[in-house]
Amino acid sequence: MKDEIGNLYIADAIIALSILFIAMIMLNSLVLLPNPTYSDISHNSKNAQDIMEILSGKVDFKDHTFLSEITGILKDNKNSKKSIREVSQICDDKFGELKLSNYRFVESNKLDSKILSESGDFSKAERISVATRNYDGYSYTLYLW
Repeated sequence: MKDEIGNLYIADAIIALSILFIAMIMLNSLVLLPNPTYSDISHNSKNAQDIMEILSGKVDFKDHTFLSEITGILKDNKNSKKSIREVSQICDDKFGELKLSNYRFVESNKLDSKILSESGDFSKAERISVATRNYDGYSYTLYLW
């Protein structure tokens, strides 16, 4: 009779060890599963926001920003065609410095959604990130793809 009880304890221990082993394998497989990289998806969004922060940030420790500079040109010249061309050239130069290849920069409040600068084919863009900043009544929107 003592042998039968011993066999029961051995069988119970084998079952418990099997369950523990299976649980460890499941935990290990969960740890080793590749996590989806959401940084690839949100990378463009961060880029548009980051670029707009650069454009709206202080330059040379003065009170002038890129947006204040182009707004001043547009406002002082009453949004004339000449001032829009000048601002477009400044924007092209700035985005060239930032090495952007697919973008569109638009003023959507005072200039009735006038494209100030662009590069790339907007109609073929798949993932577009957008950032908008307002300065002195002008609303600038940057699209990156």
